[in-house]
Amino acid sequence: MRSLILSAAAAVAIVFGGAAAQAERLTEKPLVDAAWLSDNLENPSLVVVDIRSLTKEGSPYDAGHIPGAVFAPYGKFGWRAKVGDVVGQLPPVDVISARIGSLGIDNDKQVVVVPAGQNSSDFGSATRVYWTFKVLGHDAVTILDGGQRAWEAAGKPVSNEAVAPQAVAFNANFRPELLATADDVAKARENGVALVDARPVSQYKGESKSGVVARAGAIPGAVNISQSEFYNDQQGAFVASDVIEGLVENAGVAKDGAEITYCNTGHWASVAWFGLSEVMGNKNTRMYDGSMTEWAADPSREVVIPE
Repeated sequence: MRSLILSAAAAVAIVFGGAAAQAERLTEKPLVDAAWLSDNLENPSLVVVDIRSLTKEGSPYDAGHIPGAVFAPYGKFGWRAKVGDVVGQLPPVDVISARIGSLGIDNDKQVVVVPAGQNSSDFGSATRVYWTFKVLGHDAVTILDGGQRAWEAAGKPVSNEAVAPQAVAFNANFRPELLATADDVAKARENGVALVDARPVSQYKGESKSGVVARAGAIPGAVNISQSEFYNDQQGAFVASDVIEGLVENAGVAKDGAEITYCNTGHWASVAWFGLSEVMGNKNTRMYDGSMTEWAADPSREVVIPE
């Protein structure tokens, strides 16, 4: 099933590839701070996407958001989809492209993704959306470091005025090299590709597991760098490149080698992917969005308890 989805995506890439133009990027940085965003907020090529999730109290967007931001909550907008029996997958390219276009984002727009910024797992919503734009060939994307938390801590204004964007055409140029399949993971060890398990150490060691994963344990040969190591919850900021280099060195992974990140559903894996690829700069990094949910569901695939 996954191969059929990827084949469809590749077909869409061929159709859209020639039409997809790259936006003139306002920044080359994967992360921007509140001061940068404030200075560029009136730029007509900028679209701020508030992806904060709905809570029991209601919509955080309605309670106050960055002026001009559009709302696309991570859990409700459709950034991820169930494909076959596997949750959390990249939706079909035509589907996610239409959803992005509904936010008023075309290929000429600079996108700034804004999570709540409360902790590393929450920040994973932003890294996953960022990865989605990159897979779709849109490089003009960045994340507000610290999210809404950092914006308000900097004393920046918030608005209660909802923005109703006008739908436009977003044309994808699918990049399969950023997405790893189960077959890629199965061949990783023999091809010298490192596997980075971004789950908490208890899940990596098989002491606990997610409810959506069939078997406890890890993919053979994987090393563990928990997603929580990439984000400073107290400061509300992503860690610096040199910190990530230390994490990689301690895990025994080459700083510039081929690697695949995974977790349970491709959420925490996106935090590790973002840190390794975008902040540290190892562009040989891919993400397995099927992750343990897909891997462990097939009894023919080995799952081990690391020593």
